[in-house]
Amino acid sequence: MIHDNAWTTYTKKDLTALEKLSKDYRDFLDNGKTERECTELLIEMAERNGYLNLEDVIAKNQKLGKGSKVYAVNMGKAVMLLNIGEDIINDGMNVLGAHIDSPRLDIKQNPLYESEELAYLNTHYYGGIKKYHYVAIPLALHGVVVKPDGSKITINIGERDDDPVFFVSDLLIHLADEQMKKVAAKVVEGEDLDILVGTKPAKGDKKEAVKEAILKLLKDEYDIEEDDFISAEIEAVPAGRARDAGLDRSMILAYGHDDRCCAYPSAIAMLDVENPKTTSCGLFVDKEEIGSVGATGMESHFFEDMMREVLDRMGIYSEINLSRCFRNSRMLSSDVNAALDPLYIDKFEKQNASKFGRGLVFCKFTGARGKSGSNDANAEYLAKLRRMMDKHNVVYQTAELGKVDIGGGGTIAYILSLYGMEVIDSGIAVMSMHAPWEAISKADLYEAYKGYKAFLIEG
Repeated sequence: MIHDNAWTTYTKKDLTALEKLSKDYRDFLDNGKTERECTELLIEMAERNGYLNLEDVIAKNQKLGKGSKVYAVNMGKAVMLLNIGEDIINDGMNVLGAHIDSPRLDIKQNPLYESEELAYLNTHYYGGIKKYHYVAIPLALHGVVVKPDGSKITINIGERDDDPVFFVSDLLIHLADEQMKKVAAKVVEGEDLDILVGTKPAKGDKKEAVKEAILKLLKDEYDIEEDDFISAEIEAVPAGRARDAGLDRSMILAYGHDDRCCAYPSAIAMLDVENPKTTSCGLFVDKEEIGSVGATGMESHFFEDMMREVLDRMGIYSEINLSRCFRNSRMLSSDVNAALDPLYIDKFEKQNASKFGRGLVFCKFTGARGKSGSNDANAEYLAKLRRMMDKHNVVYQTAELGKVDIGGGGTIAYILSLYGMEVIDSGIAVMSMHAPWEAISKADLYEAYKGYKAFLIEG
């Protein structure tokens, strides 16, 4: 259904299901603030639903076939789920692809320093942010520290009520006359996004006594030496839990909606669809916010390599079969769209903007200005999707990302389209995208889940 506000269509049963999905999603956000944490959660969910680790299947020389459910993990930061249907070669796959990384501040490899009896951690921001967003807000530290002997220390400081939090200081308004004259991109510089972590000096006449005290605390509390930062991945993210928003509780305000609000309903849809006729595939990848590059991004060969392993375990591997499998597949690139914001109405073309409560968003093309860098979906594919959504009473809408000459965005869609499969962007409208706290409509989350499930059943 297009043009309907989803809230006007719901029965009491729908509202109960919507609130349960929303609560479970908030829990997922609270426990999955990094790509590593999301990967761990997705693995737990998959194993509870009977999915086997593909590595174990290979090691035990087990065979795969119709009804087999497997998952594969890429360096602890990306996951592929696969539920094998009847004819993976000629029918291809129904693929849901989302990313699980979000903008943040990354701690540098040589981060700890003292200045004017204050101890700081130096950071490098990750993804597209407005740098001034990250000053004077509570931050939490999440990540891992890997020791030279291979032992791994998990870091999660700032989320519990009795945890300390961290922050980047801001210049007081009384002294900010010159700063306030700068353009927004320069109000806070990237090298100024350093996190204040301590002010208490160690006892005795020591040089850099505050840094010395922080190093002692790190050693005593976490068994971390200063050199261990070299082999650490620690991310500073907004501290705090996802919350219902609005007097009517119709929205969710949280860190990381982009793109976990698409990843989570994609995963739930994957787990809910048992014995699909056509093979279902869920891809949950890293590095989208910096161009999908690297070993854990969508541009890596991980997906392709794992599909070779699967076809080998099925006894049907060949390069031509792999090519046919990809070419005969369909994909929803499950990624967010920009919600129409009346406070910035001049940046949107209202007739082609996504709106809260209007359901799952189909974005035929992304890119910038003249569709630069875009995957432009075929009309025939859109027609099939319309039939699927209507059959399953999914409320949906179509949208672009802003006015033609203002900007745009990109997703992983173009990468999968290189295999020759049908691909379109399909996700949830997000307000304040890439801010520390973003907002979505619960109704859109629910319709996305319904739409992804319909796609896996009918695609």
